[in-house]
Amino acid sequence: MTTLAPGMSRLGTETAFEVLARAAELERQGRDIINLGIGQPDFPTPEHVVEAGIKALRDGHHGYTPAQGILPLREAVAADIAARRGVEVSPERICIMPGGKPTMFFAILMFGAPGAEILYPDPGFPIYRSMIEYTGAQAVPIVLREENGFAFSADEVLAAITPATQLIIVNSPGNPTGGVTPREEVEKLVAGLPPHVAILSDEIYARMLYDGREHVSLLAYPEVRDRLILLDGWSKAYAMTGWRLGYSVWPAGIIEGAVRLCVNSHSCVNAATQYAGIAALEGPQDAVNHMMAAFDERRRLIIPRLQALPGFDCQDPGGAFYAFPNISGTGLDARTMQTRLLEEAGVATIAGPSFGIHADQYIRFSYANSLEKIDQAMTRIGALLSG
Repeated sequence: MTTLAPGMSRLGTETAFEVLARAAELERQGRDIINLGIGQPDFPTPEHVVEAGIKALRDGHHGYTPAQGILPLREAVAADIAARRGVEVSPERICIMPGGKPTMFFAILMFGAPGAEILYPDPGFPIYRSMIEYTGAQAVPIVLREENGFAFSADEVLAAITPATQLIIVNSPGNPTGGVTPREEVEKLVAGLPPHVAILSDEIYARMLYDGREHVSLLAYPEVRDRLILLDGWSKAYAMTGWRLGYSVWPAGIIEGAVRLCVNSHSCVNAATQYAGIAALEGPQDAVNHMMAAFDERRRLIIPRLQALPGFDCQDPGGAFYAFPNISGTGLDARTMQTRLLEEAGVATIAGPSFGIHADQYIRFSYANSLEKIDQAMTRIGALLSG
């Protein structure tokens, strides 16, 4: 019998896909399932973006591209960063990726090794911890507290840093909480960060904010740019999850390493998809604005409905499209609640422990579904909990 490398036993998964598979199985059995589990916009990719991808194929863009990405797309990303973040970045420091996860993967591979420590948000995207543990590094949670609106505390982060700390991962707006870290905490972190520590700033939800909140990009702070890796992309804002298109900005000293990892893993990003990415950034933004207005309307429906459920207490998220209620008042643990909501109420959600060791009293709801479906889901859950 073959023997796998030890790291494979430390590799986790993303439970959302498991719940999606179970929901699909129940639907095949004839059940009516409302999916509030998967973190995927339920809007189509903007039509002009689709047409740009089709045109690229018709124009013969069928072959390999540079591993770092085509220059016109990297230039479009640099222009977008200048317009939205107010920072000038050379296209030579930008790397086009097949989604957001490869940037996480590469950054953690670069800094993770036995004896190293990497700080990550908890509750947070599950792949952070999975990849850290895969490398053999020590995964050190940055606890995101409900009373802080699920923003990190710079004092707590700085206090957790040791000489072994190699990388800190931050994510704002955050998954699964929708929390947005305020400027004062970001600035306190930047001011106190020791010079030996790098940062991975996951800003994939940067355009998804509510109630006038601002996105504070770590890229705006020159004092950390020599050790900052920025992650962003097209999946969320442009409803392009299946296109697999993301980008990252790397310090000048390690961009070559990122490109080498691209060569050794995926070679390059799909050529036609890259031309669609240009159209998304440079074309009309009406579809993005329409989608965000719809998410905001759904947020204003789901939060009070969750708050009204017996035993639920729900923060109002500042960004993304997730609600993360505390369900401790129900007397049920999160995994039991997830199972009962799916199997008995026909509502797919994700239990908090899927996102970390500090989330056992929470459930994630994605409101990337219609107002009608959200209303139906809340009615079903209310009937289940009151029954």
